Amino acid sequence: MLAKVYVTLKNGVLDPQGKTIHHAAEAIGYQGISDVRQGKYFEISLDGSMDAATAQSQVEKFAHDVLSNPVIEDYTVEIV
Repeated sequence: MLAKVYVTLKNGVLDPQGKTIHHAAEAIGYQGISDVRQGKYFEISLDGSMDAATAQSQVEKFAHDVLSNPVIEDYTVEIV
């Protein structure tokens, strides 16, 4: 079993890396991009000893406690 965790800055939180990427894209000719928000992606291999619902709960707690800063970041968890 695999857990995929996506961590992104909350709306309204300044994203200087996203702005830098956006400006770079414009500078090299990419058009039509109105905004870029960067984030983090994690793949977590699970040993299969728990069911999908328990895995979802455990990984969400891990994402909240360890992988993200809940004050400025949101996260989503996908179990596959």
